[in-house]
Amino acid sequence: MFARSAYERPTLITHYSSLITVFMGSRRKARECALQMLFAADVAGTRGDQLARMFWSELADGELEPGAQEFATRLALGTLSHLEEVDERIKSRAEHWRISRMALVDRNLLRLAVYEFLHEPTPRTVTINEALEIARRFSTYEATQFINGILDAIKRDLDQESPEPESIIDGEAIEAVE
Repeated sequence: MFARSAYERPTLITHYSSLITVFMGSRRKARECALQMLFAADVAGTRGDQLARMFWSELADGELEPGAQEFATRLALGTLSHLEEVDERIKSRAEHWRISRMALVDRNLLRLAVYEFLHEPTPRTVTINEALEIARRFSTYEATQFINGILDAIKRDLDQESPEPESIIDGEAIEAVE
């Protein structure tokens, strides 16, 4: 799997850490695919199963494992089905910004992350970190700061409404076993 010197023996730790890297990479790739589906829905107005079928048959690169593909589809379709609720959360913290005036990528990345906050078991801190990594890849430096500010404010609101259990605040380890 990885090049090793003649004196280095593979250990359980190196094997485990490489599995986590692969797993986390597939989750991030799934989130990127979900963002692309939301972008397509925003531009073309395609919704639901038709959006997922079109994406996976025509637009996706085909290198995503089935579990990650299911995760991406669940995120995208879930976000679309809860769009009003998600947009209200964003509006509550995006002072002086109308959602329709936000850049397409930024708007849909915020929607994706807020949906994940509200309807997925992913720790909120992990969701923010993943959204920021994707923003660094698909948007601008300024947008990354904007997204971070809005998501952090929404996270604080949600933490006051319903704090996350102590066992998942740490984040990464819990997500690695999903």
